[in-house]
Amino acid sequence: MSRKLPLLMALACGVGVANVYFPQALTPLIADGLGVTPAMAAIVATVTQLGYAIGIFLLVPLGDRLPRRPLITGLLATTGVALLVAGLAPATGLLLTAGAVVGVATVVPQLLLPMAAGLVESDRRGSVIGTLQAGLIGGILLARTFGGVLGEHLGWRAPYLVAAVLTGLLAVVLGVALPGNAPAVHDRYPTLLADTLRMLRDERELRRSVLFQVTLFGGFSAAWTALALLITGPRYGMGTQAVGLLALIGAGSMFCAPAAGRWVDRLGADRVNLWCIMAALAAAAVLGAGALGGVAGLVALAVGLLLLDVAVQCGQVANQARIFALRPEARSRLNTGYMTCAFLGGSAGSWLGTRAYVQLGWGSVCALIALAAVLALAAYLTGRHGQRSDRETQPQLADLPR
Repeated sequence: MSRKLPLLMALACGVGVANVYFPQALTPLIADGLGVTPAMAAIVATVTQLGYAIGIFLLVPLGDRLPRRPLITGLLATTGVALLVAGLAPATGLLLTAGAVVGVATVVPQLLLPMAAGLVESDRRGSVIGTLQAGLIGGILLARTFGGVLGEHLGWRAPYLVAAVLTGLLAVVLGVALPGNAPAVHDRYPTLLADTLRMLRDERELRRSVLFQVTLFGGFSAAWTALALLITGPRYGMGTQAVGLLALIGAGSMFCAPAAGRWVDRLGADRVNLWCIMAALAAAAVLGAGALGGVAGLVALAVGLLLLDVAVQCGQVANQARIFALRPEARSRLNTGYMTCAFLGGSAGSWLGTRAYVQLGWGSVCALIALAAVLALAAYLTGRHGQRSDRETQPQLADLPR
């Protein structure tokens, strides 16, 4: 792998994943533009995330079966068309349908990550994953800035139309730059899907990674989905542009991802996961002060969101480094199981965050984030106990007569 290729792949990850996230900042604008309630408009973001989870499960396993370059460019072209349809949609029905297609097709980052992991030596894998993850973080967080600022000035349709053009250009560039690859396996498609489920059942380290990410990412999605409603509501009375500016502050976490990759290479994934869980707990406490309103509330929101973003994204680096080391010939399927569960957790978090905010206010959203972090900590402690039990059992098995 050349030194420039990881940077290009990181850029592709960012542009690709941004298509899932910029609708979160457009919720109030879509509600006003199409004459629907904010809760109905928020479903656009939820459906797109749910489509992403479905696309990961159905399409990412093909990365082990098909040449990745044509698969990636074809999916990007499909995403571009769906974004164009969404930007021109006259009503919520077509917008929801197009948003679901965007979610299903924009799984390119989850094909690029295992591809990159297979192009480098094992002692550089964490670092390269961290580089691509930095691109993902930038896409996730700057997407809200892109959507909020552009939507505020040009209307909610503009981000969809601009994203359609960028995605189409990316398809052309990757079609030229990506190396060709031979398929890792020749199994039939139903077998690939069944293998994904079997790996979730059989690989304990995969299940641990899933639990870490489902909980923290669920809290992350709850916070960002409810944030637009808080900022544009009566307590702050600001526009969606403010949501974009808060996301810009949170984008500082993208600089932590490469460092997290180096920490994983030196200290192991579990140590990084523990740090991330504790950061998420701290974020829940700080975000609670966002209910105060005013300058103090905005500062609390900015600091809390930055902490939460760092926790989720650095945890993602640790989790993917762990699972990509399990079975090299099945990296796409391992990533399929992991990311499908993660985005199902994210979709659930978006739904729960919206309902919690509408029914009980911002404090309940912060309590939801804290509960998710506590569940992640319980999964961490349980997994460490299981690892100690395995180490204690192995010498006993070795001493048995043969």
